[in-house]
Amino acid sequence: MSATESIHDKTAKQKVMVILSLAVPAMIENILQTVVGFVDTLFVARLGLNEVTAVGIANTIIAVYMAIFLAIGVGASSLIARSIGAGDLAKAKGYAKQSTWISIVIGIIFGIISYFFAEPLLTLMGAEPEVLKDGVIYFRIVAVPSIFISLMLIFGSILRAAGDTKTPMKVSLWINFIHIGLDYVLIFGMFGFNGLGVAGAAWATVIVRIIGTIALYRSIQKSKVNFSVFKITIISKNPLTASIIKLAIPTAAERLIMRLGQVLYFGLIVRIGTETYAAHTIAGNIEMFSYMPGYGLAVAATTLVGQSIGARHHLDAYKYGILTSGIGILIMSVGGVLLFLLSPWMATWFTTEPTAIDMVVTALRIDAFAQPALAVGLILAGALQGIGDTKSPMYSTAIGMWVIRIVGVYILGIQLGMGIAGVWLSIAIDLFVRAIFLLFRFKAYFKERSFDPPIEKDA
Repeated sequence: MSATESIHDKTAKQKVMVILSLAVPAMIENILQTVVGFVDTLFVARLGLNEVTAVGIANTIIAVYMAIFLAIGVGASSLIARSIGAGDLAKAKGYAKQSTWISIVIGIIFGIISYFFAEPLLTLMGAEPEVLKDGVIYFRIVAVPSIFISLMLIFGSILRAAGDTKTPMKVSLWINFIHIGLDYVLIFGMFGFNGLGVAGAAWATVIVRIIGTIALYRSIQKSKVNFSVFKITIISKNPLTASIIKLAIPTAAERLIMRLGQVLYFGLIVRIGTETYAAHTIAGNIEMFSYMPGYGLAVAATTLVGQSIGARHHLDAYKYGILTSGIGILIMSVGGVLLFLLSPWMATWFTTEPTAIDMVVTALRIDAFAQPALAVGLILAGALQGIGDTKSPMYSTAIGMWVIRIVGVYILGIQLGMGIAGVWLSIAIDLFVRAIFLLFRFKAYFKERSFDPPIEKDA
């Protein structure tokens, strides 16, 4: 049996089941991580506002690190999936090993930078003197061992590219439970132990990342893309390195374009008013959960489209991309209806101020109508990455963030005085334009190529 036989020669209904079998565990994993992040913030908030700010600023920098690590994961996922699709497991293992060593090197470099430049980096991010002390403590503990952040992310990407989304979900489930318990004990103390405060939150994060890294590596050893990380490889002399980096650079650029754009358009929202910014932040925290189905389906699209392209099942690749988008539209449209109906209740989780609640409801109800576009944008970005096109998602983010969203907030939110409605209308327009652009790029890829016959493999 070939490596990809199980995902081909399927009816539309069977394809849907294949998609969901990959997407649902990835969705659950994302939801778990979001919930635990929320609990983590809740625990730190009990220490005080300075502590919350310190952790928030430190995590803003770490999010940039993660963007780079995730970019390597995207490049590796695409190449591994296509290699598996082509039945070349040796090459898939080579990409897995090489991407791991790239992650190790970059993780070590970021760790060194974090140790020596913790204070300047946090000061650059606007940390006040009363926040800086806790911020430096937290940042150094979490960011110096960045190698475990990079390895956890790359190992998860490798397993998903091989078609295993359940193992990363199971590992995430266990380490997140451990994280919550460690968080409480190390922050507040127990049984005579006084707790470490912010440092405790940091150490809890590091410990679970080490556990997660070991668990995922052991799972890789049992998978079809198994390799030994202890057999040292010279990155610069391996021909697979260039392929991974070529795909990773546009993805990293896309994440950085998004982050920098957010800084600018957040600044514009602050200009509208503090209440508006607070309402926008609350709406963003609630909306975050609506992304989960899209992220899970994007993982499935990357894997299935990539493996189909590798096997030269181009028609299957196209159908998986379109079917996954259709499922995303259906699921996230239902989510949009719930967002529209439940937004007044959801807003009260965060505030009792009537004006703020009204603004949050306005934002979420506008966003409810953009959920189908959000689904298409997320999923087809994943599908294009599976093909090996990481530039189109980068272009869509650059245009959407810097041309539509920032200009829209300025014109609609500030100049026309529409406030929060102007902000979220700009976001909605951005999402629709991105969806249309990515759909065009996805279809154009297949129009430019004839559907080649599949590679025949011996059973």
